Amino acid sequence: MSETTNKACLHDRCRQLRSHWEGFSMFKKMILVGAGSAMALGLLFGRDAVSYVATGYGRLHDQVKQNVPIEFELERAHRMINDLTPEIRSNMHLIAKEEVDVDKLQRQVEKLNQGLAQDKREVLRLKTDLDDGSQTYQYASHRYTRDQVKADLAGRFERFKTQDATREKLEGILSARQKGLEAARAKLDGMLVAKRQLEVDVENLQARLKMVEVAQTTSAFKFDDSQLSRTEKLLEEISTRIEVAEKLVSSEGYFGEQIQLDEVEVKDVSDEVAAYFSGGDAEEIAVDQRVPTIELTSKKPAQPSLN
Repeated sequence: MSETTNKACLHDRCRQLRSHWEGFSMFKKMILVGAGSAMALGLLFGRDAVSYVATGYGRLHDQVKQNVPIEFELERAHRMINDLTPEIRSNMHLIAKEEVDVDKLQRQVEKLNQGLAQDKREVLRLKTDLDDGSQTYQYASHRYTRDQVKADLAGRFERFKTQDATREKLEGILSARQKGLEAARAKLDGMLVAKRQLEVDVENLQARLKMVEVAQTTSAFKFDDSQLSRTEKLLEEISTRIEVAEKLVSSEGYFGEQIQLDEVEVKDVSDEVAAYFSGGDAEEIAVDQRVPTIELTSKKPAQPSLN
């Protein structure tokens, strides 16, 4: 049983190695084919090989893009517009968070200004008290020496200067963040306006495409008008024949018999003959004026003898 298992494992291992080797061989062939193609292009076109390849790729890309249906492109544009919605919402979230942070910073600056105003009044009060030259001072039912008041004034003044510097920095940060917030709001408004304009443009293009499709569908209708064409041709032939007949009738009327206005003179044939032969030689054309006498004889049948 163990030997059978070892043989099966060895067989599987050999099959895996053969599969890996076939994959490596295919990859190697691809590399060799690519290198051979590059060398062939280099030999054929030299330094211009890269330009030819780039030009060919550009033409192929343009041809493929031109063959993409317009409906697909409009759908892709519509999806791209919809993909703007998550980005717009993300920007709106960032703007809202920034507004909260700016409000907090503004309240912090206001609170700091209030504390600085109070600290300023106290510093000025202590300074005024020290200017009178007294050796002891009483504050809130407690008495303090001049040195104690000076030390307290020096500490208060240092803290005031530190807080005042912090206030200036915070006010600068607040101003910068407020300007950034206004720019972000303007950019968001621009994105919303651009998105709405893109939606209108896509709807306009879809309407125009629909009109083109309707026009193409209308022009694609093919009616069998052969019978109508034959009828029109027959009527045209009949009209032509009628016109020809009308012209013939008109011509026959033009060349017909005309009305005789004068009597036709009837000439004597004898006079015409005499006139025709009167100019010739009398001897050669002498004509016997005698009218030949035709004798008619008739045989009477013999009378039978009475004897």
